[in-house]
Amino acid sequence: MVDYEVTMTSGNLAGATTFNDVFIKLVGTDGESERQSLSKGGAVSTFTLSCPASIGKLVLIELDKQHCIPYTEDSWFPAKVEVKSPEGNTYNFPIYRWISDSEVHRFREGTALTVSEDVVDSGLSSRQQEMKERENEYRWDVYAEGVPHIMKAEDTDSLPYEVRLSFSKKLQLGFTAVAALAELKLKGLADSKENWPDIDSIKVFCCKRTDMSGYAQRHWKEDAFFGYQLLNGVNPILIRRCSALPDNFPVTDEMVFPRGQCKLADEMKKGNIFLCDYKRLDGLKANTIYGKKQYLMAPLVLLHKTPDDKIMPIAIQLKQTPADDNPIFLPTDSEYDWLMAKIFVRSADFNEHELNVHFLRTHLLAEVFAVSLLRNLPMVHPLYKLLIPNTRHTLQINVIARKLLFSETGIFTMTAATGGEGMIPLLQRSLSALTYSSLCIPEDIAERGLEDVPNFYYRDDGLRLWDIIHSFVQGLLGFYYKSDAEVQQDSELQKWIAEIFEHGFLSQASSGIPQKFDTMAEMVKFVTMVIFTGSAQHAAVNSGQYDYGGWMPNAPTSLQLPPPTTKGTTSEAKMLQTLPNKSTTAYGLAVFWLLSKQSSDFVRLGQYPQDHFSEEVPLKLIKVFEADLEVLSTNIKARNKSLEIPYTYLDPADVENSVAI
Repeated sequence: MVDYEVTMTSGNLAGATTFNDVFIKLVGTDGESERQSLSKGGAVSTFTLSCPASIGKLVLIELDKQHCIPYTEDSWFPAKVEVKSPEGNTYNFPIYRWISDSEVHRFREGTALTVSEDVVDSGLSSRQQEMKERENEYRWDVYAEGVPHIMKAEDTDSLPYEVRLSFSKKLQLGFTAVAALAELKLKGLADSKENWPDIDSIKVFCCKRTDMSGYAQRHWKEDAFFGYQLLNGVNPILIRRCSALPDNFPVTDEMVFPRGQCKLADEMKKGNIFLCDYKRLDGLKANTIYGKKQYLMAPLVLLHKTPDDKIMPIAIQLKQTPADDNPIFLPTDSEYDWLMAKIFVRSADFNEHELNVHFLRTHLLAEVFAVSLLRNLPMVHPLYKLLIPNTRHTLQINVIARKLLFSETGIFTMTAATGGEGMIPLLQRSLSALTYSSLCIPEDIAERGLEDVPNFYYRDDGLRLWDIIHSFVQGLLGFYYKSDAEVQQDSELQKWIAEIFEHGFLSQASSGIPQKFDTMAEMVKFVTMVIFTGSAQHAAVNSGQYDYGGWMPNAPTSLQLPPPTTKGTTSEAKMLQTLPNKSTTAYGLAVFWLLSKQSSDFVRLGQYPQDHFSEEVPLKLIKVFEADLEVLSTNIKARNKSLEIPYTYLDPADVENSVAI
């Protein structure tokens, strides 16, 4: 007889242990053990499993649990199993999955294997069975025509257990939402259709204030702050250097440089002129809120870099087509003409940001990456092990978002200018214009001509993060793939990217998204983009929502009156009538607060609390990755000490590892 020492560890989650009877079987290259009962699924349990002879190199384990009277069926979350063989070898089996039924579940030994390396019959059979089950569990569904496909799930209860939120996460989300809504009810704001009587009365949450939301309230009227937000606010991906004015934006030298101090042509040659064009919003039907028609513009904004390195707006046209009733507003106009023009831009920016920059380009794409991963790559695949932490909570968060925010009765639908009939057309336009290069921050910055713009902290921190992630991915995948041929021959890897191209980008070759991987370099770049999108990019466009939107006039979700068609007709009273009413304001701010609040089970970028890798080289690379991120975090904190407005959203210490909120 030979003995195997087996240590079973349950996850550190509420309800992770079980009262059911738990059974295990070891499967090796030379045989298998008998199915043996363990002690009940406690936090950690060690026992001895005896076999008549060695069963060779361990390939997988089989786990199942059976309910016993008087206890009913429950769920169990085994984290990992460690087995010490009689030959002195230690085998690790990562699990990290909820088991809620009485079926037999197979888990592979922790050494990562591509399909061509998986040559043992029992391992290959287990691999094929796992993928067959996953294809059935994770199915594609059409959210809307022309929009990335989603996971087929009627509600959160229909999601597989392994991708559901933790108990603490669900509790926190529910408490935060209920507390915010209760405060709105107590203040009488939840159902109030009244307009705000004056600017000082716009107060919703007395205790929910951040340093940045306070700064926005004090400085929202200033041109310098308006320009700053286009670089470092929640939508830093629209502004671009302007080398020639669009034909539909007839700005003249006399308009923007009335004293003749500069010429537009000269300033464009120097690289000092920038443009924001909200053309995707053009012609969208604005929402109707509380029975009242709303207004949404598609502005063009021209900006100028001043000698003191500020990005200042110098001209705003609120509609795309030049006309007598579509004036170009200027800083030299009356206070409220210019302020009202900026308010319409800020409202357009909110809608462009929320649906395109935030929902489509991070949430929906992260869901596509996750569903394709779970459908096409088994747990033993190196890319599964690398990317599974970056899918944490994403599927359930997106199901919740579609139900509570974007459904017919969702908060976004009820409070945003694009929340009605304009929502799907904007998503369709955004996807059709989306390019692979725009998802890769080094290429995006270069294409927009922003390499040397001063005080552009999103760019500075984002490029450093990209490089750190890229180096990590290159080292780790380079450990498993030694040639381009190995990449080309990995059928599971190729199915993963093929489904992303088909279901995420609707087979649009114009997007530049690869349909297959021919080289190591292509694979490394794409995987870097996947990790960056679901962690850093999401943090950049999500975490500051309350900071910049907590003062409603700085980010109005919708506007109640059309813009002025002639100059000299606006006033403070007209502005207050145009801004969202009390209820619309209140619900918008409640969502901002919920989405910006760091979760209690936050896992930062670079943390790998689940031991999916067991080989020495990947484990060392993870430590190097964590160390590189720590150095960047230290440098960002040091820089921020000297800034009037610290830029914190891409500090690795504050970047969550996945789209988890």
